[in-house]
Amino acid sequence: MNFPLYIAKRYIRSNSKNNAINIINRIASMGIIVGAMALFVVLSVFSGLKVFSLSFTNDIDPDLKISSTLGKSFFVTPEQEAQIKKIEGIASYSKIIEERVLFVFDDKQEVTYLKGVDPNFSKVNAIKKTLYNGQWLEPDSDQVVVGYGIAQKFSMGLLDFNKNLEVLVPKPGKGTVENAEQAFNKSEVYPVGIYAISEDLDSKYVFADLGLAQELMEYKSNQISGIEIKEKTGADEGAIIDNLQTIFKNKIIVKNRAQLNESLYKMLNTENIAVYLIFTLVIVVALFNLIGALIMMILDKKGNLKTLFNLGTEIKDLRKIFLLQGTLLSIFGGIIGLVLGIIIVLLQQHFQLVMITPTLAYPVVFTLENVLIVMGTIVSLGFIASLIASSRVSKKLLD
Repeated sequence: MNFPLYIAKRYIRSNSKNNAINIINRIASMGIIVGAMALFVVLSVFSGLKVFSLSFTNDIDPDLKISSTLGKSFFVTPEQEAQIKKIEGIASYSKIIEERVLFVFDDKQEVTYLKGVDPNFSKVNAIKKTLYNGQWLEPDSDQVVVGYGIAQKFSMGLLDFNKNLEVLVPKPGKGTVENAEQAFNKSEVYPVGIYAISEDLDSKYVFADLGLAQELMEYKSNQISGIEIKEKTGADEGAIIDNLQTIFKNKIIVKNRAQLNESLYKMLNTENIAVYLIFTLVIVVALFNLIGALIMMILDKKGNLKTLFNLGTEIKDLRKIFLLQGTLLSIFGGIIGLVLGIIIVLLQQHFQLVMITPTLAYPVVFTLENVLIVMGTIVSLGFIASLIASSRVSKKLLD
């Protein structure tokens, strides 16, 4: 039998004759329980906010995006397209053109991105479910789908044939021009749909047919600025990227969704780390109660410890008793706090107890990762606190 562990468990179950020590022990236990519960709930809330924030970009960003390393555009041959289709793990792909252009409507101007897309675009991105009004554009047409932000700035409706939406693209080439009109390729387009995702994204893109964008940019039929790819569930992303680099002879850049939104991911991860450190500091303060409780227990059990020492128990084993007692208190307190935290998170997920707006519940996500983080933090800090307190046991104290 592990003698220090046996004594530690006895000390946890039994009450002291000194009522003040019992109160201190309860306060220390409650501090651990509340700290674990609060840390788990806050981490779950920020995990929910992260998923909620990324859900906006996930509707418009692909799993993988190909762009050229040599310039704004590149050429893709039928043979290369056939090879892309054969790559295991690719569900669909779409050829695109992106360029900042000038839009003019009813004497109002706005510079934003024109995004030319082929018919496969809606298979790669969940863009159709973001449509606020109207419909998605038809292939080989002059139709466009604009963002809600742009529609508001222009005070523009759909299928308004009395007022034309014009798109102006600078002509490629060098040299001077006699007047401003000769410097631009111009076309009239017709809004047939309005999408709504978020305040930033609603003013970023105007979607048009790929052929129209190629015509405005004076691109050839196989000249594009990028390829967006949708992966199959469980696909090996690394293998797909390697195959794509082989097909295009390492003249392309392939980015996944996290790399396309690198700044957003960094911001969200930094927020999670900051919140974790803040609440870990709260737990550290709470564990000072555990140190005090163990020291009071050592002083209360001084007579018992002296008896055990005289019977031959070594000082290191006596210290181990309180080290194990504090660690076990941390483990039990962490488990109880986690159970309470999980109940709160699951109740919020299913019954939406706390609302941000009348229609939007506060987002929370239950993950095993957060459970392990909280339990690891509580046990590690509890062990350190117990180690500090148990170091008070010495031969000088017993003498």
